[in-house]
Amino acid sequence: MDDGLADLLHRVVFLLGEAARQRDDGPAGLSYSQMRLLGTLEDIQPVTQHQLAQALSVSDPAISRALRPLEAAGLVRVRPDPEHGRRRLVGITDAGSTAFHGSAKPLYDALRNALLEADFPYERYLRDTALLAQLLESAAQGSRPGAP
Repeated sequence: MDDGLADLLHRVVFLLGEAARQRDDGPAGLSYSQMRLLGTLEDIQPVTQHQLAQALSVSDPAISRALRPLEAAGLVRVRPDPEHGRRRLVGITDAGSTAFHGSAKPLYDALRNALLEADFPYERYLRDTALLAQLLESAAQGSRPGAP
């Protein structure tokens, strides 16, 4: 990937993360880290705690600590892996998905409104971002969009 594009994408993700960190807890009382964990689970579940730690670039003990309050609140489900006794599988519950989307909505609305106020072509941005995500997923899988 072009270094300039990689730097730009990193900067956009960093700024979005900073905006999420600076806002108060959302309606569900989720922190930025908890929102990030739940959002990751929506993409890759069920997943082992170790795989979740790798996906979030944190330690295994940090994931264990982060999961406890989420499990107690019924937002995630942690269960033994039937194929390997020592591993634990993690998945998001319906309540967790609802809490995640409810907490993300105020940030989404604030970003959308700020972009529209600045006369930014928001609808085009959404289409282009979705296309970019598809292209990156295809590249990661070693195929081209629309290829069999």
